[in-house]
Amino acid sequence: MSRDRALLERALERGEQDGGNIEFKERLLRNVHLEGGRRESLAAQLRHRVLSGDGEATYVVGVTDDGGLAGIDPDSFSESMDVLSLLAEEADAHIDDVQTWGVGEGLVGVATIREGAVLETDDEHIVVGTAGHVDHGKSTLIGSLVTGNADDGDGATRAFLDVQPHEVERGLSADLSYAVYGFDDDGPVHVRNPNRKQERARVVEEADRLVSFVDTVGHEPWLRTTIRGLVGQKLDYGLLVVAADDGPTRTTREHLGVLLATELPTIVVITKTDVVDDERVEAVEREVERLLREVGKSPLRVARHGVDAAVAEIGDTVVPIVETSALTMDGLETLDELFDRLPKTGAEDGEFRMYVDRSYSVTGVGAVASGTVMAGEVEAGDELLLGPMPDGRFRQVEVRSIEMHYHRVDTAQAGRIVGIALKGVTESAIERGMVLLPADADPSPVREFEAEVMVLNHPTRIGDGYEPVIHLETIGEAARFTPDNGRLLPGDTGTTRVRFKFRPYLVEEGQKFVFREGRSKGVGTVTEVYPAD
Repeated sequence: MSRDRALLERALERGEQDGGNIEFKERLLRNVHLEGGRRESLAAQLRHRVLSGDGEATYVVGVTDDGGLAGIDPDSFSESMDVLSLLAEEADAHIDDVQTWGVGEGLVGVATIREGAVLETDDEHIVVGTAGHVDHGKSTLIGSLVTGNADDGDGATRAFLDVQPHEVERGLSADLSYAVYGFDDDGPVHVRNPNRKQERARVVEEADRLVSFVDTVGHEPWLRTTIRGLVGQKLDYGLLVVAADDGPTRTTREHLGVLLATELPTIVVITKTDVVDDERVEAVEREVERLLREVGKSPLRVARHGVDAAVAEIGDTVVPIVETSALTMDGLETLDELFDRLPKTGAEDGEFRMYVDRSYSVTGVGAVASGTVMAGEVEAGDELLLGPMPDGRFRQVEVRSIEMHYHRVDTAQAGRIVGIALKGVTESAIERGMVLLPADADPSPVREFEAEVMVLNHPTRIGDGYEPVIHLETIGEAARFTPDNGRLLPGDTGTTRVRFKFRPYLVEEGQKFVFREGRSKGVGTVTEVYPAD
């Protein structure tokens, strides 16, 4: 018997008792259990179960009153979870975890309900995107920051962030990874057991201030994924790592170019200072300073000028530099202080907007769209538009629930990395690059737009018919260039018409993008859009 199945079996064995914290429900329906006095009665019952369990209740859904395994269809199970969430909210409680099992053609689930309202997230939650060459220690550094543990020299803390088995085996990250830690009045709130998703939820719940990391990919073949992480998320800061034993590389320069193209305030962290002598660290730091000055930035050594200066001056022109070692933990206290004090920069006012970065399906919940809230806020129960679909249309959907780092929340504001469970669409219909908008929005899908571009690197000239990949928000799509005057040369700034090759997207004036094709790269800003027919 699996541990998960044992949870169900224990609940069924203990059964419902007058003074117990277990409740059996076959199903919960909006038009039955939330009508009239039923809502108040069931909320009082739930409150009683929570108090009987010293702050925790167990609801088994999909079983009869005597504990028989009935099983209900996925749509009914999802509706039951919606109703249970509303009842919990009324009883000043929240659903902390749900586990499900198949029974015949239906589902049985165990919902753990805990005392206390659903998390209210703070307005100073910052999101940091990491970049840097492969083996320069990005994931190891972030792993040590969020756990508070020193690395063992073999990448033990890196393993927390590598999300695929082959990545752990090879020691290379091949997709975006996410991590979180926070701060309270006593200092950092760390993840104690990185292998348990509930630990991230605990940090989100306990911390007064949160720091989320989007850990990108350092290996050159996955540059497209790195650009997606830096362009497609609503980041507040960039963190560029440079290993003291290797120094800045071509990849370092490319990643710095992407960070600067997105106008992201950036910190440079020199890692692995434990494996070289002080003279080598000093030489690498001078090399980093030269690189920053070449692109018009002013380096600021935090060890010399202090955290106060770094917090006050980081921005368009000033780039703080911090020396660290995940093995000795040198410099990590400095990063803690920086992340505890840096102001939020990425939030936008206006209507809710979120570009989809990932999608997946959860048993008993359905389709989930994941990404960073770019503007506004979203609540459970909101009606939204999803699209554009390949034919340019938008589909109406409903927010079933919202999770942030495995913690269920009732509201998510700009800058939050969230998963939004959606009613009214299948997971197979959701694609990266789509956008979620309020239901009363009137979006126009765009196939072509005008842009001001700068060519950072290209072996010859860019002429009519040039087809790079455009990275705009979470969109990653081949597009055709038609430059004004017929061509653009390396180092040129000019205007071009851009047409997506396969389908339309939501594109707006002022949005920035990166384009690449082989070793050719450039940046651009949308200046005019042409809605698709």
